Amino acid sequence: MGLCQSLGFCLRKSQTHEIPISSSSESSPRPYQPLPKTTDDRPYPSKQSWQNQNPPSSSQIGTILQKPYVDITTFYDLDKELGRGQFGITYLCTEKATGKHYACKSISRRKLKTDRDIDDVRREIAILQHMTGQPNIVEFKGAFEDKDNLHLVMELCSGGELFDRIIAKGSYSERQAASIGRQIVNVVHACHFMGVMHRDLKPENFLLVSKDEDSPIKATDFGLSVFIEEGRLYRDLVGSAYYVAPEVLHKKYGKEIDVWSAGVILYILLSGVPPFWGETEQEIFKAVLEEHPWMKEGADVSDKPIDSAVLSRLKQFRVMNKLKKLALKVIAESLSSEEEIKGLKQMFNNIDTDGSGTITLEELRAGLARLGSKLTESEIKQLMDAADVDKSGTIDYIEFITATMHRHRLEIEDNIAKAFQYFDQDGSGFITRDELRQAMTEYGMGDEATIDEIIEDVDTDKDGRINYDEFVAMMKRGTQDGDR
Repeated sequence: MGLCQSLGFCLRKSQTHEIPISSSSESSPRPYQPLPKTTDDRPYPSKQSWQNQNPPSSSQIGTILQKPYVDITTFYDLDKELGRGQFGITYLCTEKATGKHYACKSISRRKLKTDRDIDDVRREIAILQHMTGQPNIVEFKGAFEDKDNLHLVMELCSGGELFDRIIAKGSYSERQAASIGRQIVNVVHACHFMGVMHRDLKPENFLLVSKDEDSPIKATDFGLSVFIEEGRLYRDLVGSAYYVAPEVLHKKYGKEIDVWSAGVILYILLSGVPPFWGETEQEIFKAVLEEHPWMKEGADVSDKPIDSAVLSRLKQFRVMNKLKKLALKVIAESLSSEEEIKGLKQMFNNIDTDGSGTITLEELRAGLARLGSKLTESEIKQLMDAADVDKSGTIDYIEFITATMHRHRLEIEDNIAKAFQYFDQDGSGFITRDELRQAMTEYGMGDEATIDEIIEDVDTDKDGRINYDEFVAMMKRGTQDGDR
């Protein structure tokens, strides 16, 4: 599977594989112990029972596990659906012998069309078996194959994805981030100690054991993982855009890429936004490959904290097209009483030091400096110009909210629908060129070049107008809080 488009809160949700993983102990990983030989109490027929029957025909041998077919319902009751992915469905299941709950991912054999698909699944099962029992990695119960599906049974983690917890919280305290970061590093250490390179570490691939605030996390989804061959440089372009290491993009890497991904996750936990961002996957890759001064050994960089979430959002807002900026303004105007906006209002007041109700270039410069930024004068002016939608020379309160509100607002369908209706004046279900010109002229943006640029960018079916689906795709593209 190739590099996926990623993030979704301050990130869009990435797409690769999906399966759960485990534990909270911070002790060193245990050395690998060979798996015990199959015994009669395992969910496979015993050798003795086969001696009393005719050997299974080749048509009864699974092509994936290369073992006789097993009816999983003999051992487990499959209950409600927990999730659905590209290759299969995950169910809650109950072991009949013990009454214990597990998660069962059922993969249609029809989806495994090539020898490579089958080899990838076999490798994932082998790695799950190899890693099970290690701290912070999901416990693997077993694999079963019948004529229609491959079933993977593993530990049930009922707290949901770390990704969703990050979206709900926005950012973590240093103490909380340290606790989660320690567990993620423990996973990297365990994998590398056990000879495995994960290659797709991201918040979506960590599950919380429970819904408790301090729930331990467990790594999941080893679909892109490989057993490490010492001395080999890997060249497969794999992973998820926001978390991918530059060495992967250069197609020359080793296990160190997992450390990079862990660092990106820790950055997100602390700041609420990823360190490398772009509207498109290619822009993200470009940002990852840039030579950042804070990554140079002995570089002349500030000792102040990393950019605040507000600064990061201003930077994101700067690169958005003008239609998206106006749409966010429509959404911002409808959110004036909500708690999140109250927090932003306090930030606005902290920057608007003279209490005039607008932020001048000088106030923005001083405010960003207090947040620990070290921007050049031209960069500050670029942010100012971007946020000053009406080109008045200052940033008013609504413009500030527009540029800095948390992008998970774009997860809420009603917000996007309201923004679309603002432009779709005749309710036809399309934003025409005339409607676009009328709305943008109010803000001095109604020139034909700008309109042509927006139509070219957003009108994917090239019918000369923007339908609702195209509008939604534009709004969710590159958002760091909301494209799942």
